[in-house]
Amino acid sequence: MKQKYVYALAAFLAVVGLSVFYYKWQVLDFPATRDQETSVWTIESSISFDSGPGSIKVNLLIPTLTPGFRMLNENSVSRGYGFSLNYGSGGREAQWAIRRADGPQTIYYRISVYEDPGVDQSDTTPPFPPPPVINEPFRTAVDVIVAEVNEHSADTASFTAELLRRMNDPSPDPNVQLLVANAATRAEFVDSLTTILASARIPARAVHGLELQARLRNAEPVTWLEIHDGDTWRFFDPMSGEESLPERFLVWWRGNEPLVSVEGGSNVQVTFSVQENHLDAVMIAETQAAQQGASIIDFSLYSLPIQTQAVYSVLLMIPIGALIMVVLRNMVGIDAFGTFMPVLIALAFRETKLFWGVVLFSVLVALGLSIRFLLERLRLLLVPRLSAVLIVVVMLMLLISLMSHRLGLETGLSVALFPMVIIAMTIERMSVVWEERGAADAMRAGFGSLVVAVIAYAAMGWPWLEHLIFTFPELLLVVLALVLLAGRYTGYRLLELSRFKALAGQ
Repeated sequence: MKQKYVYALAAFLAVVGLSVFYYKWQVLDFPATRDQETSVWTIESSISFDSGPGSIKVNLLIPTLTPGFRMLNENSVSRGYGFSLNYGSGGREAQWAIRRADGPQTIYYRISVYEDPGVDQSDTTPPFPPPPVINEPFRTAVDVIVAEVNEHSADTASFTAELLRRMNDPSPDPNVQLLVANAATRAEFVDSLTTILASARIPARAVHGLELQARLRNAEPVTWLEIHDGDTWRFFDPMSGEESLPERFLVWWRGNEPLVSVEGGSNVQVTFSVQENHLDAVMIAETQAAQQGASIIDFSLYSLPIQTQAVYSVLLMIPIGALIMVVLRNMVGIDAFGTFMPVLIALAFRETKLFWGVVLFSVLVALGLSIRFLLERLRLLLVPRLSAVLIVVVMLMLLISLMSHRLGLETGLSVALFPMVIIAMTIERMSVVWEERGAADAMRAGFGSLVVAVIAYAAMGWPWLEHLIFTFPELLLVVLALVLLAGRYTGYRLLELSRFKALAGQ
């Protein structure tokens, strides 16, 4: 195959792998780092009331558009009530209904959200509001204030800022005093502001929400002002005039409609409580992807049984070891026995730990090599000789485990984790090289195999890389692309540069 086809195939594999990775990372919010947790706030709304003699219907305004937050889940707790979610003029509504109920009633609505500053939940562009119907003398006061503010502003934002400054002036003029005289609460004050802004043909509405904290038993909704400048909605603090929302402010409902309405009940009370929890980011990403209907979540390794996940968490690191083997053999020039033997030995090091793994591997190969030379005098055929070496390796592993146990060295028990067939083949290959090319080449290849195994162990044991490959297995396509490119490398190896240094000088 021509080299350009190899490059094209490698580029195609890399683009596919990186595209799927980017989609899962940026769109589905799968975490790229290990043990990443996300703060999740659970807000519970409790509606208490006394039931009447007939049927009961309860409507609660609930979050619709929540800038800076994504909804994780929502549910209702109510005994015997029918529950549904609807859309009304004020946004989403939760509705409970029951034919008959006796005594005091309590209904709970619960929603869980987490921060996502990049979420785009912009509302639609509203039409210009019609001039409000205002009775005298309030009509004249509004007209005067609008005219004066127009003189000191240049656009919608500056008009709103100037209006808020005048309305909050410690020494207000008579017109302002007249308009705010009946505004006993913050919500009523914002209602007066929206009326004035509507007279100036500026779309505006009240925004009610909660400032989320770690734990709140009785959280009070806070009202802010929201205006539309022709392009986007902008938030203003009605008391200070600053253009911003508080940190971690969850918008619960918009407009002047009441938060809750109860038909067939009395003495209605609504309370909010907030609880912060820390959940695994992978679980949140899976839940969010399932809500979005992303089909790619069906192929996530996290959907497998736990035991199967444990197996694949190890198997998926083998391609990383194979890539390291390719680089060290083809580009660095380290001589080693076999292709996959160092990688499998590196897997065994994950259980034995590096130091004791190197010691046990060296002892096994040295003892096995001694037995192999003794078997050479018997002039056995290849298959019986390999079988004999395999049996000897098993017996040596058993002997080392028994001796280490008697000596109180429990680490020696993990020698059984070494792949015995690979050890037997290593002994056989090393003895053949010893006989054909001498002890120096055999020892160099054996040492090279150990070096490759140690480097592969270091890379395959990196927790961050293990999490990345397990969460985004499509990155193995990128590893495959790198292996294909390395397979076409025909230049000098690094160790050959020093080997042929004399020729370069000539």
